[in-house]
Amino acid sequence: MKIRATALMLALLPLACSSENLDESPSVAHPSRQPPCDPLSNEILLPEGFCAIVFAEDLGRARHIAVTTDGIVYIALRQGQEGGVVALRDQDGDGRADDKVQFGDHYGTGMEIHDGYLYFGTKSSVLRYELTPGQLEPNKPYETWIDGFPMQRQHSAKPIAFDDKQNLFVNVGGPSNACQQDMRTPGSPGMNPCPQREWQASIWQFNKNEGNQKQQVDGYRYSSGIRNSVAIAWDPRSKNMFVLQHGRDSLDTLWPKYFNSEASRDNPAEEFLKLSDGADFMWPFCYWDTQLGKKVLAPEYGGDGTKISNCNKAPEPLIAFPGHWGPNDLVFYQGEQFPQQYQGGAFIAFHGSWNREPFPQEGYNVVFVPMKNGVVDGDWKIFADGFKGADPLMSPRDARFRPTGLAEGPDGSLYITDSVTGRVWRVIYSA
Repeated sequence: MKIRATALMLALLPLACSSENLDESPSVAHPSRQPPCDPLSNEILLPEGFCAIVFAEDLGRARHIAVTTDGIVYIALRQGQEGGVVALRDQDGDGRADDKVQFGDHYGTGMEIHDGYLYFGTKSSVLRYELTPGQLEPNKPYETWIDGFPMQRQHSAKPIAFDDKQNLFVNVGGPSNACQQDMRTPGSPGMNPCPQREWQASIWQFNKNEGNQKQQVDGYRYSSGIRNSVAIAWDPRSKNMFVLQHGRDSLDTLWPKYFNSEASRDNPAEEFLKLSDGADFMWPFCYWDTQLGKKVLAPEYGGDGTKISNCNKAPEPLIAFPGHWGPNDLVFYQGEQFPQQYQGGAFIAFHGSWNREPFPQEGYNVVFVPMKNGVVDGDWKIFADGFKGADPLMSPRDARFRPTGLAEGPDGSLYITDSVTGRVWRVIYSA
């Protein structure tokens, strides 16, 4: 699928944006008031009528983000020295964070606010902090809400999401590329059955109201055969859970008999999936081929780039995005600040590729997908771009920014985090 990006839909920042009178300095800035646009945020490209504010920067390796109803912003850090959670607040209403508190002794990716609690997904657990309205740092230590996940080096992030009932969902990534007998070794066959599918490579469901849960005692494997889904979100309109799968790597270097660098550059797709109870998306046995438009058998299991075997039994993705873009967060827009065509749709943060050599790296953007009743309702398009800086970008090490986390603020603004320098943008609409 090709990107339908047009000059009419992308415009260099800054754009002229209006703001309400902000002559007060409240203890908590009014979240419904729009601050002026930021001339320093012109690194990124946005559709006409949108502009951005640099809400905060130099935070470190920022991952997922969550915002309270009174505008306090919480960000998960992948690593650091002062604590794994950063709390920020715009005190004077100028759109930039004035107050900052860092706390916690764990690091990770998952971050959600639900029913007055802050949930933080580390590499091996889900922690819960009780929040006090208007206060940045929790008064009490965290509770360990879920643990007992397998210890693993690859794909260890534990992103989380809640449905509208009593359930908390956790991604448990598969700890390898393709479940080979000898990991990432050319020609090594895949294990069959793949033991990583038992407790990993799946989305797990837990009771959100019970603490001190253990995966292998209290968890329920909701959907399986998903290599790794850093992006997971509940759509309150269609009442479905969605994820984006990170596709496998290195078809050309592991199986040069069947794949050249061009084929490996474009395959497999990054899949946008609607979950259902018991669904098996068939990693590591199958992957989605972007040219053929269907799932094919992985070479570790006898595939040659064209064989299908029983891969047609897997549910099809809603969208097959370009290979290796790295989808890292997902949010369904519920606000009214953005124009009507964005309301109810999905924003996806793509962290960007690392394995398209010798070709330029791609991704490094935020995409919008129009949605209606849980299905795609039109062509997807790039919403925010320009993060990578260099163009062409040959190495991910040279990327200026890498979009990682997304959250909607109480006024309908869209927050975007960067994992390179720890910058946070607040995107507003004020045509």
